[in-house]
Amino acid sequence: MQKIFIKYVAVIMTAAIFLILFINGLFTSHTMRNQQYKTFQAKIDQMIHTLENNRMELALLNENLDADYLTRARAAAYVMDRQEDVLMDVSKMQYLADLLNVDELHVIDENGFIAYGSVSQYVGIDMADHEQTRAFLALLDSDEEDAYLIQEPQPNAAEARMMQYVGVARQGRKGVVQVGFEPKRQMEAQSRNTYDYIFSRFPTDIGEELFVVDCTTGEVLGHSEDIDRDFGREYYQLDSLLACTEGAYLPGAEGRSMYVVSKKYEDTLICAALPREVLLQKLLTNTLLTFIYLFVIELAAVVVLNYLVKRKVIDGIHRIIRSLSAITDGNLGTTVDVGGNREFEELSSGINTMVSSIINISDRISAIIDMSGFPLAAFEYESGANAMFVTSGLGALMDISDRAVTEFCRNAKRFDAYIQRVTASPIEGETEVYQIHNDRYVKIHMSETPTGKLGVITDVTQDIMEKNRMRYENTHDPLTGLYKYQYFRQLAQDMLRKLPDGEVCAFVMLDLDYFKGINDTYGHDTGDRYLQSFSAVMSAMPQEHFLAARRSGDEFSMMIFGCANREEIQSLLHDFYEQLGQNQIFLSDTESRTISASAGYAWTDNAEAEIAVLLSHADEALYKVKRDTKGNYREY
Repeated sequence: MQKIFIKYVAVIMTAAIFLILFINGLFTSHTMRNQQYKTFQAKIDQMIHTLENNRMELALLNENLDADYLTRARAAAYVMDRQEDVLMDVSKMQYLADLLNVDELHVIDENGFIAYGSVSQYVGIDMADHEQTRAFLALLDSDEEDAYLIQEPQPNAAEARMMQYVGVARQGRKGVVQVGFEPKRQMEAQSRNTYDYIFSRFPTDIGEELFVVDCTTGEVLGHSEDIDRDFGREYYQLDSLLACTEGAYLPGAEGRSMYVVSKKYEDTLICAALPREVLLQKLLTNTLLTFIYLFVIELAAVVVLNYLVKRKVIDGIHRIIRSLSAITDGNLGTTVDVGGNREFEELSSGINTMVSSIINISDRISAIIDMSGFPLAAFEYESGANAMFVTSGLGALMDISDRAVTEFCRNAKRFDAYIQRVTASPIEGETEVYQIHNDRYVKIHMSETPTGKLGVITDVTQDIMEKNRMRYENTHDPLTGLYKYQYFRQLAQDMLRKLPDGEVCAFVMLDLDYFKGINDTYGHDTGDRYLQSFSAVMSAMPQEHFLAARRSGDEFSMMIFGCANREEIQSLLHDFYEQLGQNQIFLSDTESRTISASAGYAWTDNAEAEIAVLLSHADEALYKVKRDTKGNYREY
């Protein structure tokens, strides 16, 4: 029985595997892409064929109409040369125009003026005054008796109406007979030769786009949906589209990928694009049908096996498979209990023993780590497997719930995606160190194994916090929280070297007035509060313009940057002193005082200027203020 079961299961599973590999290998993604490529090529070829047919139709129409209009113009000239009384009566001119089925009828005299016409308001127009009418003056100078001019449809000079005019030279006298037509048939034919009209004649799938790009300028000339949309994405760019003649994927909007096929036609590229997810949807449908076919085949095989194998063997196998699936999903507490024959009982016992061994190993490793007192967690998962191994400290280290840890144990792919997100942003200046939240830092060391991944997580929060504290103490004044003077000079030097063209900056040296007297009179604690209150005003200034530092004692420094001119620097200094003037500090329970400070500044628009020189100049200006006025600022 066991041999028969193994034989038929092996045959069915092997057949199913080979069928899936064969069908998926031959008729899925490659076939789908080729099919879409052929569909796009056929559609583009049809559009090109339509364009050429419409162009031929328009050319033939223009040729026929030009000949017809010329005949009518000559007929009008013939009548006027023999019945000059028609010229004197506008109603007769209009009657003749109606008889010839033209919209306008004019006679241009030898001086280039419209002397007669069916439209009375046009009489007296000087043909030389406008580019549209000026072209007909050439007929007055022509020596050919049959001279004529057929003008392309364009807005006329008098009313900007879209008209087409045909002029012929008069016989026996100098002058021109001109007839005008509203080019309705040409405009209608031209409208059928636009990209928008042609695109509207072709059905498109959901998300499919048809568009035309100029090969010279890269401009999108037409689009099947909206010509006013944003064409800045890569799959609208000429350089990218030139590489899509055999079909290619290009980045689209919102992270989408577009399958694009292009074909050159004259000076344009005709393109068709379809979102990749639409192709994937088609692929999914085909795959689903394939699996349905496979299911039917498998069902037939199961029916055959039911005649060859006893029911309890199949039931036993299904129960074992269900239990193994639960174990694979991370439910290691599942017990396999399948009886009925010795083979199933031994198999169930072996599986249960193996699972217990795995659980015991995991528990022992977790216990050893807990006993060490070292905040550490380890994990391991194999490629393609659902379940993963993890020690008990993972949740606490990564600040995730027990429920989330359980879900990760059942779904290694989700954990892999989670750990990839975490490790995508390491802490600057550190190796394999990542911030979990504001006050938690961990070090994650991972290595590839032949079958999957192995990782160790340790808590390095104290180390990172200590480094951050030391870094802060090295760069900030402990009393005021402002930058230390040396660090300020480094930052200011870098900012000065990167000063953009057209901007100016200033270096300010400040000194508190009367501070020594306050410190001696009210004590050091009050003096410290006085310094802190002044520093608070400096820190409250806009960070996009101010960089502040404590130099020493009651001396401070600032850099003012991001200014367009000297006046803006003075305005910002004025704002600073205005804020300072609104800041009262209590020196005692009964006495308060407004902080007074003197300042000198030097400004520059030269990124190559020496910061030491600028600070020295600002110092000189400061001492002049201290000597003369105090409580104010002065430019070097």
